[in-house]
Amino acid sequence: MRVLGLSAPRMTPGAIRLRFQQRFGHGLRVAWYRDVVRPRILRTPPITGTTDRTCEIHVLTSAGDWLNLIWTLKSFYAASHRHYALCIHGDKSLPDEAINALRTHFPQARIIPRADADAKVAEALKDFPRCLKFRKTNLLAPKIFDFIAYLDSDRMALFDSDLLFFAEPTEYLRRIEDPAYRKNAFNSDFGSAYTVTPEIVREHVKMELQSLVNSGLGVIQRDSIRFEWVEEFLALPGILTGHFWRIEQTVYALCSSRYGVELLPEDYTLYLEPGLNGRAFRHYNGIIRHLMYSEGIGELVRHNFLKG
Repeated sequence: MRVLGLSAPRMTPGAIRLRFQQRFGHGLRVAWYRDVVRPRILRTPPITGTTDRTCEIHVLTSAGDWLNLIWTLKSFYAASHRHYALCIHGDKSLPDEAINALRTHFPQARIIPRADADAKVAEALKDFPRCLKFRKTNLLAPKIFDFIAYLDSDRMALFDSDLLFFAEPTEYLRRIEDPAYRKNAFNSDFGSAYTVTPEIVREHVKMELQSLVNSGLGVIQRDSIRFEWVEEFLALPGILTGHFWRIEQTVYALCSSRYGVELLPEDYTLYLEPGLNGRAFRHYNGIIRHLMYSEGIGELVRHNFLKG
């Protein structure tokens, strides 16, 4: 006899096809590295000694990205041979399982659940109503406000959860560690991904907007992200329209353009074609996330990354 409420729902043919497409749509190789190889990172030893405050790495992660983040961070620490301090911010979806795993693998890191950050950041933004509303309504807004509110260094290494490092990122590290370097620096995008145009910026705030900023990887000077500037920029016509992830990136580009900014060298540029071509780093954004598994994790595994 079937017990009411305990039987599994029957899947329609359309639902079965969709699930199959989601799992195997990029091929068996991607599925193998994503579903079988990727979790093996949890067997590797923790990263200890991350106490160097030359800069502090800040990253926002979620239920869907935290496992990728462990690959991001462990590949960076292995390739760079640095021990920068680390602060991981969780969004509302981040489960306890993920928080526990992150604490195990990065025992010196500060891990900030969204619920813990809300009161602190709300107090910091109490005089900035546009900022406060933006943080409440945009999933990526903590990359701006929470990162600065919790930053415990004069410089921040800005990370996303979909980066991999294959060798020492020399030019990136040079900008972090040069005390005379006073700009922000970012990996460059393959095209414009802002919610305002240079013409609007020129007309309303009388400055030039640096093109092609991608906020997946950056070097950020603490005093370049000022809440009074963000409050001003959030009043620009059209800035809150379009894809939600572009707004946060636009704000970083605006603040950095006012403060001083440059793009990292060409080897750090986001691109869509497969192939590493000897690069030390790659940003596997959403449209090429499958390559993070088959290409990026595959490359690290071939070089015995999982064997420590």
